[in-house]
Amino acid sequence: MASSSSSGLTFKLHPLVIVNISDHYTRVKSQTNGCSDGGSASPPPRVYGCVIGVQRGRTVEIFNSFELLYDPVTHSLDRAFIEKKQELYKKVFPHFYILGWYSTGSDAEESDMHIHKALMDINESPVYVLLNPSINPAQKDLPVTIYESGMQPNLYVIDRLIAVIDTNVGFQGDKLLLYNLYMVLPCSLMVFLLCVWWSLVVMTPELHVIDGIPQLIFVCSSYTIETVEAERISVDHVAHLKPSDGGSAATQLAAHLTGIHSAIKMLNSRIRVLHHYLVAMQKGEIPCENSLLRQVSSLLRRLPAIESEKFQDDFLMEYNDTLLIAYLAMFTNCSSTMNELVDKFNTAYDRHSRRGGRTAFI
Repeated sequence: MASSSSSGLTFKLHPLVIVNISDHYTRVKSQTNGCSDGGSASPPPRVYGCVIGVQRGRTVEIFNSFELLYDPVTHSLDRAFIEKKQELYKKVFPHFYILGWYSTGSDAEESDMHIHKALMDINESPVYVLLNPSINPAQKDLPVTIYESGMQPNLYVIDRLIAVIDTNVGFQGDKLLLYNLYMVLPCSLMVFLLCVWWSLVVMTPELHVIDGIPQLIFVCSSYTIETVEAERISVDHVAHLKPSDGGSAATQLAAHLTGIHSAIKMLNSRIRVLHHYLVAMQKGEIPCENSLLRQVSSLLRRLPAIESEKFQDDFLMEYNDTLLIAYLAMFTNCSSTMNELVDKFNTAYDRHSRRGGRTAFI
């Protein structure tokens, strides 16, 4: 149902949109699981919403999103709710307007075209942001896909334009005639044909002729992630939150150390490749390249010299400081535990002394 886009638009997606969609899906899924009787596994719910942002020339930047009241049975939208939300956003962000909508799922479905067409009276070429909530450990890219109804000419509308020309002018020719009409047509008729061209080709979403019928389809587009300082801080905060499966701080520390170990292991393997390359070059097994040797020399200068005395002194000093901080933290924890134990003992002994007339032990 989707093809690659050739509209030339550049899409920039902000992380806040992904966080909002994920939060919307998580809330709806938790509510659905809480209301179900647990008898049979229900399919994952789908959520809907609008994406807002700005378009500067050929660059479309998606900044934020909000939820959408949509009935998947009747394919109807709550227009009053959309207008109210848009009015509220206009008060704070006057340059933002509705660029399209979002949903969740593994791929675009046939039913998605209903809501896509319903939003065309707000935006003539809405953007469709699809988030795949299923977890795929082997996938390295973001599970986000952006679809558009591109603004580009197609064979169907060109044939319609040629039919108009043949009917009004009387020329019988092929599509190359469009590029030579200005030489034979009057100026007024040429302006009229240019208006027809603009209304049929440029302002028409991408129509594909399927079984002789022009149909609107989704066009997959590439995008880049664009962030601002506030978003980077919030995303970093979300990344350091504790997992929902009861993971502790020790689990997070283990994951962090595992990542550092993997990075050091990769660095070691790269250095070994360079070492084998230099040894082979020294033995004459491969030709010598001075430019490559200069790059390797520049790279090696960035590595720390761990065999020097200064490095050993600095390492031992930092190691001792770390041990001292760990010991102080342990002593502080023991002192706090001892104080709590003494307070509990005094409280219990004070109650006993009131009965027997004794004084407190401490």
